[in-house]
Amino acid sequence: MSATMDWNKLLTRRRLGQSSIEEPAGRSSFQRDFDRIIFSSGFRRLQDKTQVYPLSESDYVRTRLTHSLEVSCVGRSLGEIVGKAIIAQHKLQEIHHSDIGAIVASACLAHDIGNPPLGHSGEEAIQHWFRYTAAGQKVIESLTDAEKEDFLQYEGNAQGFRLLAKLQTPDNPGGMQLTCAMLAAYTKYPRESRVVGSPEEMKRKSAKKFGFMQAEKELFREVAEVVGLLPISSGSAWWCRHPLAFLAEAADDITYTIIDFEDGCRLGYISLEELKEIYQTILTPEDFTRLKDIRLNHDKIEYLRAKAINKLIFEVVDVFTEREEEILAGTFDKALTFHIPSKEGLDKIISVSRKKAYSAREVIEVEAAGYEVLGWLIEAFITSSNDIAENENPSAKSKKLYQLLPEKFAGINRVPDKSAYVRLLNVTDFISGMTDSFAVSLFKKMSGISLPRG
Repeated sequence: MSATMDWNKLLTRRRLGQSSIEEPAGRSSFQRDFDRIIFSSGFRRLQDKTQVYPLSESDYVRTRLTHSLEVSCVGRSLGEIVGKAIIAQHKLQEIHHSDIGAIVASACLAHDIGNPPLGHSGEEAIQHWFRYTAAGQKVIESLTDAEKEDFLQYEGNAQGFRLLAKLQTPDNPGGMQLTCAMLAAYTKYPRESRVVGSPEEMKRKSAKKFGFMQAEKELFREVAEVVGLLPISSGSAWWCRHPLAFLAEAADDITYTIIDFEDGCRLGYISLEELKEIYQTILTPEDFTRLKDIRLNHDKIEYLRAKAINKLIFEVVDVFTEREEEILAGTFDKALTFHIPSKEGLDKIISVSRKKAYSAREVIEVEAAGYEVLGWLIEAFITSSNDIAENENPSAKSKKLYQLLPEKFAGINRVPDKSAYVRLLNVTDFISGMTDSFAVSLFKKMSGISLPRG
């Protein structure tokens, strides 16, 4: 791969669905991206979606919304610091380092927007239904191999691109019409669900998952061509990452590792002494000097968290700067945090969090329930929509269930789409957009567990 990506194209202000570039007065195009995401209903629903501790009774732990806001702060710092170096080195014109910070911050803000409810089991529950249940296997029989993989490997990142580029504002070409630079930076896995690659290509970090459905393949192709992403495979829709996607990924890696660790400590799964001991592998002795003057334990935890995040930001910046040439050539494809000096400390934090926090009983119980709740809802709505689409005389039950499907997912004039693939997408769009509370409430009502009193 001898070609290289060009920062002038990578930082384009061109919006998906628009042919011309229009720079508004007062705010940059990239600041407008951030604002559009903040005010979207998809982002707002993250306030009731689990980050790690599902439906927690504590008012301290993070939801996906607060997590996304924190990731965007770290992403903005990374983008602005790297942006100054990029602009100076490449003598870029008409771009400010705050623009690069805004691109990364927007990508981070949206990074969880497509995730289904009920924690990390949400994606797995949808995959499980299509892969392991008789009903799920049957409904994908008529799909192409590529369409099948969209559901067998169901992925929140791809759902997020679908939401940003189509669902959130469906009457607009390009959906929310965000900049192609931001959409490319958002897409950590710039490939379709079914790809053919060499063993070496499949080792790429960006090959781990997929970033867009078959329904949005041409939309992402437009994004990739506008910003100048390098193609990886001629036989698949698969490109190298946008360089800023590495920063968005690093912001998430830093934030979830440190913050989940903090939440685990605040909830009592991890002791303060254990937290301090592990932070010693990341921080210097000088960083601990102020700790003796801090009276409350939770203030000590927050102080160490702030110090750790600040140190990790600058370590990531150093790695990006050192590897920029390889990143632009598409030959570097690992997480930036894999190469930082504090990697061993981060690995220890992740290990302890997995052992003591992620495996806590309250986490496992609700994630396990997610399989039942989401699987039940998917089967109910897919069965009813297929019955109505394929039979002249659908059952009364199917008609009743289909009335509960919101208009935007029910087809034109509430007539199910003729395409089985589109019908499945409509149902998974509905399910993935649910909040935790709504999913549980709807499941209880539809299954008869919770009924209004007569």
